[in-house]
Amino acid sequence: MSDLLASENAATVRAQTIVEKLLHTGTVAVDELATQFGVSVATVRRDLVELEHRGRLRRTHGGAVPLEPLLYEPFRYKSSFHEQIDRNLAEKRRIGLAAAALIQPGETISLTAGTTTTQVARSLRPGAGVTVVTNTVNVAMELSQRDDVRVFVTGGFLTGGWFSLVGPATTQALEQFFVDKVFIGVNGIDAQRGLTSLHPEEAAVIQVMVRQAKRRIVVADHSKLGVVATSLICPAAEIHQLITDTGATEAQVAPFRQLGIEVLLV
Repeated sequence: MSDLLASENAATVRAQTIVEKLLHTGTVAVDELATQFGVSVATVRRDLVELEHRGRLRRTHGGAVPLEPLLYEPFRYKSSFHEQIDRNLAEKRRIGLAAAALIQPGETISLTAGTTTTQVARSLRPGAGVTVVTNTVNVAMELSQRDDVRVFVTGGFLTGGWFSLVGPATTQALEQFFVDKVFIGVNGIDAQRGLTSLHPEEAAVIQVMVRQAKRRIVVADHSKLGVVATSLICPAAEIHQLITDTGATEAQVAPFRQLGIEVLLV
């Protein structure tokens, strides 16, 4: 029995490592993984088959790539959508991994709409044991195969561009939850002007999510720093942590540190 448990634990560790490597690099190779883990190629292939069945990746000849959810199929030929998805993708993946590493089993978290918060959802560790509160349909769909994650989706009016739900029904639903952490995607974050969104209705929803959270964490690549969009979400001083990428300069992050915000560069 102990040998079986050890084998299962090793498989879990391999699975998490494979997913994290995929999110870091965008691809993995069977031969390299076998060498890294000190196991046979056949064992790695079984790991990849299991992860594919769980909706975590897509197998390719000799390896695997991240899975693009079927939810995005209607947008296959919409160039503006893919430009948004692909912009600073490697940085967003690293940010998502760093954010997910902060989440503890048993916590309730909330995720706002956005490409970077989607990466947080994709990076949740196996056996996460968390509850996710979101107003974002694509996040709910991406987590729908995870039996280790409970998902609460608000009601509201659907905004087609980013799958988010907005309006009075959305904010009323969110007011029923007090969460441990909120991960906030923004169109801009400026030390003086605060967190901002391009859409007033989205800003109103995020304001509630911020208010209901014990810890408030912005996930934003370096291109969002110093940017001021149309609608105020909250002052920068109301957040606890900013996770961004190493493309950010010291001049960009220094104003946030001066406000007492913990800045994590990944």
